[in-house]
Amino acid sequence: MVGTGSTHLSFLSPPLPYYVECGQATYMPGEQHPDRKQIGFFDLILVDCGKLYIGENGRQWEVSPGQALILRPDGSHYAVQACEATTRFYWLHFQAAGEWEEVEARPASLPVQARERRAAPYRIVLPKYASLPSPELACDLIRRLMELSTVLRSVAFWEEQQLFADLLKWVEDAERDSPAQRLAERTEAYIKRHFQSDLSNRKLAEALHFHPNYITRCMQEVYRCTPMEYLHQYRLDQAKLLLIKTEWPIARIAEHVGFHHTPYFSSCFRKKEGLSPLQFRKQYAK
Repeated sequence: MVGTGSTHLSFLSPPLPYYVECGQATYMPGEQHPDRKQIGFFDLILVDCGKLYIGENGRQWEVSPGQALILRPDGSHYAVQACEATTRFYWLHFQAAGEWEEVEARPASLPVQARERRAAPYRIVLPKYASLPSPELACDLIRRLMELSTVLRSVAFWEEQQLFADLLKWVEDAERDSPAQRLAERTEAYIKRHFQSDLSNRKLAEALHFHPNYITRCMQEVYRCTPMEYLHQYRLDQAKLLLIKTEWPIARIAEHVGFHHTPYFSSCFRKKEGLSPLQFRKQYAK
């Protein structure tokens, strides 16, 4: 009971597809995905454990852990069968104001002649059904989007759209995997899991079993930054969320995200954001 063919959803951008909402759901054995028609937005489903059995317009898929499926806004979606085991999955709704289509073969991201024009459009090509190379990172992006659902929309909007853009890139890259990208993704995942501890290039090398220079080269190729630069930025991003969502003292936030010295944290924060942590909190938190 697997999807027929390897179709793709092709979006001509700009305008970019935009994020609407996301969440997590769990079905117990015997439960199943609801039947729906013309829901009006794309529904991206990413299974974390168990298996979903879903059909759309006469096609059927078994969506297993680490796999993603995108359902159309104008389609008829239905359960093919009930879940056989406890099934947990993330869902994300997004919309496209611009041109899009579903195609059998993967089109080029951009026509050759358009690459020479600075203002040329870009074609986002998403596999309708795919196994993600690092599904834990995609799950992490959706969890971060879920956390932002409690933050004021005026504050969270740009961060939500950036996280969503990162997720789209992740899905788009599912069919363009490379050794450098796989290692960069593993490095990113490790940094996100251990950002509160004392990380170094040497510790990353020991954990990932690659030479630190090779890890750095892969990170620069994929993310345009070194592992330590990525770690530094991720810590500051986590600090921003805590400043908005909690009333913790600055010293506690600094320690929580991996900075041992509060003055150094404040200096780094001001250099990046143009505001001190307290000024940032007063400006964005209510």
